[in-house]
Amino acid sequence: MAALEEGFTLSAVPLGAGPHGLLGVEQSDKTDQFLVTDGGRTVILYKVSDQKPLGSWSVKQGQVITCPAVCNFQTGEYIVVHDNKVLRIWSNEDVNLDKVFKATLSADIYRIHSIQGTEPLVLFKEGAVCGLEALLAEPQQKIETVISDEEVIKWTKIFMVYKHPVVIFITEKHGDYFAYIQMFNPRTLSKYTLVLGQEEKSVIQSFSASVDRKFISLMSLSSDGCIYESLIPIHPREPEKSQRVVRSLLLKTVVSGNARNGVALTVLDQDHVAVLGPLLPASKECLSVWNTKFQTLQTSRELPQGTSGQLWYYGENLFMLHGKFLTVIPYKCEVSSLAGALGKLKHSQDPGTQTVPHFVNWETSRGCELGSQNSEQVTLMYQTELFLLPFQKDSEKHIEVELCKFLAIKRTPDFHTIIGDIVLELLGRHKAEPSFYPRNSLMQLIQTHVLSYSLCPGLMEAALEKADVQMLQLCLRQFPDIPESVTCACLKIFLSISDDSLQEAEINMESVSDYSGSVQEEKMEEQTEILHNGFNPEEENCGNCDRELNEKPQDTAEETTLCPVIPKRAALLNAILHSAYSEMFLLPHLKDIPAQHVTLFLQYLYFLYLKCSENATMTLPGLHPPTLNQIHPCYCRWLSNIPLYICTTSSLSIYLSMDSWGAFVIWLM
Repeated sequence: MAALEEGFTLSAVPLGAGPHGLLGVEQSDKTDQFLVTDGGRTVILYKVSDQKPLGSWSVKQGQVITCPAVCNFQTGEYIVVHDNKVLRIWSNEDVNLDKVFKATLSADIYRIHSIQGTEPLVLFKEGAVCGLEALLAEPQQKIETVISDEEVIKWTKIFMVYKHPVVIFITEKHGDYFAYIQMFNPRTLSKYTLVLGQEEKSVIQSFSASVDRKFISLMSLSSDGCIYESLIPIHPREPEKSQRVVRSLLLKTVVSGNARNGVALTVLDQDHVAVLGPLLPASKECLSVWNTKFQTLQTSRELPQGTSGQLWYYGENLFMLHGKFLTVIPYKCEVSSLAGALGKLKHSQDPGTQTVPHFVNWETSRGCELGSQNSEQVTLMYQTELFLLPFQKDSEKHIEVELCKFLAIKRTPDFHTIIGDIVLELLGRHKAEPSFYPRNSLMQLIQTHVLSYSLCPGLMEAALEKADVQMLQLCLRQFPDIPESVTCACLKIFLSISDDSLQEAEINMESVSDYSGSVQEEKMEEQTEILHNGFNPEEENCGNCDRELNEKPQDTAEETTLCPVIPKRAALLNAILHSAYSEMFLLPHLKDIPAQHVTLFLQYLYFLYLKCSENATMTLPGLHPPTLNQIHPCYCRWLSNIPLYICTTSSLSIYLSMDSWGAFVIWLM
């Protein structure tokens, strides 16, 4: 489920003086601080938790800011462009923009992209993307022309993939749309034509996108009120050739089809999107949150003063112009699950919403014997059998190639069935040939968002056997119906796998941020090997039961800053916290987890709680971090239900638990 909390006005003065309202809202190098660029001459730095500006800078009369100001995360400085070509770079201490560093470039700038982990990148209006450092070294260098005449950039975004930046920008020419993917390792530029469906004759009004390690999911909100999706491979087979991708319908009629202004779309997470626009032809403008997996309206709020059709989100805050004032609306999106869609979680659905889950058409599935079959069904079954032949005998590399070809075509009504059949075919072959483990193909299939645990239970079973933590993390994020026993099996592996093995694994780190300097590996290894939090599990009897294990930690300041696990293990544990489970079914399986691992998990939960408490908004940094109401109830549940068995003497059984301060407590029974 999703919920919009009470919003508040961030700007103290009217904004949106320019023709396009605000130029942008960008995050600074401080988690709670944002750069707001007006459509005229001003950049304001706001601290959201305090709801007040920290600084304001303006270009002089006659100059116009032409793209949003950004923060250089490598230096902490700010960068803005005025009059299309002039760069200004300054810091918090500077007062007058006219006196700060200035560089005039040789071509018009469309946008500056800045993201953690790389230098700022400049996207020029003619399509070239250049690093800031090289431009500052030679400002008047010739800039390459990438796009054709009359082709105009409409939207752009930057991602980090495998620790390298990827820039996507969309262009339009005479009603046709094109997507460009600029890679930097190696440096390649790929071009795609966005092919409209036969039924689609509309104009695209807003774009948004998300990324995994294989595909960019490009979403677009069109003037017919529907959201469409295109899956663009990050690493194309032939990057030098222009390719085509089909836009398939994702959500139907999320806004009124006759809406012309105030319409915007942004992806919140893998299953939720936020939309600005009227829900019905006669309604006012609204902010709404939709679940793309189950195709339901989760929540909405009317905006009686209207908007500029611009929407930004960072962390768990949505930013928009409401009237002429910048408004912040905090939101919560729980992990999308079948239980939530059916109203089985504690939070019920909004009244009036309907659930339209993905489904498998069993009547067209192979091996179906539900009554008579017409010739069309028989033909479809025969074609499916032919399609599956390569997956039964070919090499893993060839299977990957065939799968990429299949996933690049437009989705058909039997897409879900075919995906399920492919997975079952690959898993059946893996069971017959244990050395055959096509993990890359399986990862691609999971990322189609149409699988579930109940459709292919053998998938997570195989990943558990292989201790494939990357695949298990992806399944936890994608599957809405994982049994609690399997969730506990994943947790057991996540807690027991060695740090060395984790360092080699490719793990999605979106949920982990700002843990730097918080891990002391040697110290934690020593504690785990020798003490196991105060006791040696190899001893059959406890000879020191009078140890003062219930004393509070002496150095609480150190405890608040040290994360007990490395960042990759933290990302895996966060996947467990995000998963949907029922407490009644979960608890019986926790006894299979060794005591020292349960203690480690408790310490990590306590660390997250302290990190939340450090922030005025009680949230963690990162794109999809655990929320406080996922951390604290889980921590309390484990404390109250899972005492850790230590040893038995002739007359006593001795257990170890923790109190709410994270200190150890002895229980004698």
